[in-house]
Amino acid sequence: MHETGQAQGAGLGRGLLQATEVAARELGAARVVLETSTQHAAARAMYEAHGYQETTPYNDHGVPEHWYAKVL
Repeated sequence: MHETGQAQGAGLGRGLLQATEVAARELGAARVVLETSTQHAAARAMYEAHGYQETTPYNDHGVPEHWYAKVL
């Protein structure tokens, strides 16, 4: 099993997401925008479960397929 499989379900992603939101608030950000691909269904579900909503593309570097935003 590779590292991603070992981390999945351990709460690491949720912890990173929460830490990102705390840091963004401390820096004065009004919202957080996340990006991912279609193949990362677990990440997409986690974002939605934490109040993120799919939004229009935030950048144009061509790698991600989905963007999620949350007002802080």
